[in-house]
Amino acid sequence: MRYLYYPIFIVVLCLLLLSGCGTYFNQPITIEKARIGEDTEFTQTLRDFPLPKEPIVVGVYKFRDQTGQYKPTEAGSTFSTAVTQGATTILIKALEDSKWFVPIERENLSNLLNERNIIRSTRKEYRKSKNPNEPQLPPLLYAGIILEGGIVSYDSNIITGGLGVRYFGVGGSTQYRQDRITVYLRAVSTSSGKILKTVYISKTILSQALDANFFRYVKFKRLLEAETGFTKNEPGQIAVTEAIEKAVEALVIEGIEDKLWSADVSSEKIDTLISEYNIEKNEARNTGLYERYFKERRGEKTLFAHGGMALISGDYKNADLSYSTRIGGKWYFNPYINFNASISKFELRNQGIFSQGFNAIDINTELTLLPFEELTPFFFGGFGTANRDDFSTTFFKLQYGAGIEYLVSDHVGVSLQATHNLVLGDKLDTVTQGKRDDQYFNFGLGLNWYFKKPLKMEKELRKQKRREQKELKKLKKRNKKVMEKAKSQKG
Repeated sequence: MRYLYYPIFIVVLCLLLLSGCGTYFNQPITIEKARIGEDTEFTQTLRDFPLPKEPIVVGVYKFRDQTGQYKPTEAGSTFSTAVTQGATTILIKALEDSKWFVPIERENLSNLLNERNIIRSTRKEYRKSKNPNEPQLPPLLYAGIILEGGIVSYDSNIITGGLGVRYFGVGGSTQYRQDRITVYLRAVSTSSGKILKTVYISKTILSQALDANFFRYVKFKRLLEAETGFTKNEPGQIAVTEAIEKAVEALVIEGIEDKLWSADVSSEKIDTLISEYNIEKNEARNTGLYERYFKERRGEKTLFAHGGMALISGDYKNADLSYSTRIGGKWYFNPYINFNASISKFELRNQGIFSQGFNAIDINTELTLLPFEELTPFFFGGFGTANRDDFSTTFFKLQYGAGIEYLVSDHVGVSLQATHNLVLGDKLDTVTQGKRDDQYFNFGLGLNWYFKKPLKMEKELRKQKRREQKELKKLKKRNKKVMEKAKSQKG
């Protein structure tokens, strides 16, 4: 029986460790009462915004779903829309929460005008019969700004995947799916029709499923079967609300930055607010579709130092690991390709047979696959020489290798790499035997120090920078010649 409890324990442990366990252990088993709607992450941010010097009267006629997309199902689609049709109401609520805007009724303006006509006719009759001094109905507020835009896209299944395992009747699996909505919001001046500001916000919608099952014969003709799981879907309405609230936040801050409106706080707080927003905006510009953050990271020049092990592959048996050290420098032509040179000191040995110290000079060209990310693999290849410690013999060689680097900070990186050295000769271990030349391997862990500013991602910007550097050198030479000529004339 102890073998029976072991897989059950594994399944329960997986349920405890996987994300979404709160959903599993808080399953709804009773009817719930109506409750006040949930706040999103940005609702409180809008409420805590600094107050404006004067609230802006805005009109929202229709902030609608422009996707025209229906909700996807396994059988195709249904006639239920993929996103909410009440985006106008959500936007008006966000405008109220910000306290920067005074929204006025424009979505159902015909209903408002009809009601005002009823009030006028009623007052007119009342004025004739009972009260001739009955006041006139006050005029409607008019908007200085109209807010336009809508939900412009709903992309389903931009990422799908899962993971599962089954062993000896015990199994579990998880699946996920990510959708994406996009919202545009623009402010239009009613006096001139000019579009004052446009903002663009996107939000992903996550769906997850987790299940575990157990299927096994515990005795003859006794079958034990158990299954559990849950599915968790992020509500589309919450996602739309969050995107719209973020759009309102962006509209307010960019409007302050462009001096379209002003806040009733000190200039220091305004500068801090704008600075934090610009940092977030710059990060968003450098973030790809799948949350990959692109940034100019690695400096133009690098010094590195590696320590590790060396292993010979020669004519003797029982090769033994020994020490290896290496220092050098790199110069980047562009973010992807660099030229590097290094010197190294290492020992090669075979257990009880051969032991010899060497030093080497390597010249390589290196390819960095993901230069704009903190973690990247790289490949390199080149040529060099290997010399005995007494420099009595020099061997020419070719080398290639690969590694991976992680940036600890903007100027320091940690790398792990392996190099295969192909010696052009068979006397590295003092023995000539067989048809194959001697070889050796280096394995190293090291630090890279980056200097100067990182190279720009855009190719044209890099070319422009090099042109500016050339012009600067020419100018310095010209000034130097002028100074020398002036000194000679004085002499």
